[in-house]
Amino acid sequence: MNISAINSKIQNHKQQLLDHSLYEKVNTIDDLHYFLENHVFAVWDFMSLLKALQNKLTCTTIPWFATASPETRYLINEIVLAEESDLSFDGRRLSHFEMYIEAMQDCGADTSGIDCFLEEVISLQNIFVAIKKSTLHPNIKAFLDFTFRVIEEGKPHEIAAAFTFGREDLIPSMFTEILKSFQSNFPERDLKKLLYYFERHIELDLDEHGPMAMTMITELCGDDYKKWSEVEAISILALEKRIGLWDAIEEQIIRRPEMA
Repeated sequence: MNISAINSKIQNHKQQLLDHSLYEKVNTIDDLHYFLENHVFAVWDFMSLLKALQNKLTCTTIPWFATASPETRYLINEIVLAEESDLSFDGRRLSHFEMYIEAMQDCGADTSGIDCFLEEVISLQNIFVAIKKSTLHPNIKAFLDFTFRVIEEGKPHEIAAAFTFGREDLIPSMFTEILKSFQSNFPERDLKKLLYYFERHIELDLDEHGPMAMTMITELCGDDYKKWSEVEAISILALEKRIGLWDAIEEQIIRRPEMA
């Protein structure tokens, strides 16, 4: 098995995401706020997938020892460098999560949901308890729980699968669809930071991080059929959880007028 085979196996799930009706539902600034206020949880937990891979594939403990594969070491460190300390819209060094939070604030979205959740995570010192206790939509809880279960299991190729096929490989296509909606629906709004965030992701993931992540999967699996099978299974689950996240956001946008 190889990357092409995995892509073939998960194509239907990827197409469901690309064809999702959520994109057509982001028609007002309030809809956009609902999207951002829910999607931000995926922006945040992505960073934990990233750091889990760095912990597995490089040496982050003292004393330092060289890890087995210099190639995977390089690939993950390059991705971490950009995701954790990229150049922001105004030239500062920020993580992509911090850029997203600033973009939310800039366009009037509410960050109290993610802020309170992160405070609870710090207070409880247990991510699974924090997820369970939260008032988040069940699909968002399931999305977060899946991410941290994969991390807890700790198999590098499975974490890389969730990272690559559930996130990095999809971001360029999905964010392109979202950008089209923003540009047509909100021409009078100042969304510079938000547009910069999306465009930066498209640029990095399409040209650099996506191909790097694919190479990383290949390095980690080699000729091990069992690992490739596990990559396939985790990738499908990751895509199903992403579809569930999109369903949850769409549901809340549709129900919003009733709750006003």
